[in-house]
Amino acid sequence: QVQLAESGGGVVQPGDSLRLSCAASGRTFSPHYMAWFRQAPGKEREFVAAVSWGGVFIYYADSVKGRFTISRDNAQKTRYLQMSSLKYEDTAVYYCAAKGGPDAAFRSSFFRSTYYEYWGQGTQVTVSS
Repeated sequence: QVQLAESGGGVVQPGDSLRLSCAASGRTFSPHYMAWFRQAPGKEREFVAAVSWGGVFIYYADSVKGRFTISRDNAQKTRYLQMSSLKYEDTAVYYCAAKGGPDAAFRSSFFRSTYYEYWGQGTQVTVSS
């Protein structure tokens, strides 16, 4: 059984920073690609960032580029989303997603939620003054 567990959400003020974690577990699962999506109330789930497991390919949504950074701990099968300069519009439930591989379609499909096989339960990030 593959499980993804997010953590690190919370309530912060505009301009603050927050780091989300996504830990993958499962004895036979070795994720090749991991992504972050978010969903605000009343809105569709949207792509935030994605990374290939080796870190060669990294993509960010335009809305977070320059503010959010993906980092990794391969030994722990964990990916982090470092978020800085947070804005009100960053308020959402953040989900991590993963897919096994290798898969040549990653570079053309990384932003599609339907591309990923496994999902975490989500963690709430609220930016409020």
